[in-house]
Amino acid sequence: MGKIIAVANQKGGVGKSTTVINIAAYLGSRGFKVLCIDSDSQGNTTTGFGIKKKSVSASAYDVIMGKTRIQEAIIETEFINVSIVPGTEALAGCELELAQNDNRVNRLKMQLLTCKDDYDYILIDCPPALGTITINGIVACDSIIVPMLAEFYALEGLSQLVNTIKIVKNNYNPALQIEGILFTMFDGRLNVANDVVAEVEKYFPDKVFKTKVPRNVRISEAPSHGKPVMYYDKASKGAESYELVCHEILDEPLELPKKKKIFSFKKNRKGKRSS
Repeated sequence: MGKIIAVANQKGGVGKSTTVINIAAYLGSRGFKVLCIDSDSQGNTTTGFGIKKKSVSASAYDVIMGKTRIQEAIIETEFINVSIVPGTEALAGCELELAQNDNRVNRLKMQLLTCKDDYDYILIDCPPALGTITINGIVACDSIIVPMLAEFYALEGLSQLVNTIKIVKNNYNPALQIEGILFTMFDGRLNVANDVVAEVEKYFPDKVFKTKVPRNVRISEAPSHGKPVMYYDKASKGAESYELVCHEILDEPLELPKKKKIFSFKKNRKGKRSS
């Protein structure tokens, strides 16, 4: 039976889609079968896998609204073992449509129950708001990854999200756990960044990922090429950091494969070659 992980934070621009894309790609490369659910109307996870939203015939909107079975909306990406239920602009009106429906917070969960056994991991990219669609993701999942920036205002957003998680756990999903809080776009040279990390670790001991994803040009460039960063530049700091995040998810040692030493020969001042 697959594990369902929601990636959620009501603040935008914290790397939710980037986290879903790159965790999925690495887990897929390790042989795990992964399904991504893009429940954000911006559809960043969809485009990040190189899928054109205009070509999509069924999306997460149709799945949540019960207009189609989830199996009919799944698209295989070009990346190893990774499939996706795409997100489109249609999700923007989903909140209002769901407002009049009974059992509106369980709709995604009921769909995922029909395919959970077909995947090792299901990753849900939640929209940047604590609305009905995000609640659907939290109700449906086994655990939550919270990407956040190491900034002062991010602490307030984290407090609001934790309160929502408690409400969902008490009323709909008693087994719900926080998988981890993941600092993204991290700059350890800043005092405020280290202060925020220390504050979060104080209130959430053992819930903060040891790996901090740095601000990295390759991570930023990869979506414009429709690729996860490990397929765009595997040797980049961004690719390595998400690989380490996955080691933590899999409860593996935080070690990367040793790189082979490449020898180059240069002429020394006497004209002899030295390595």
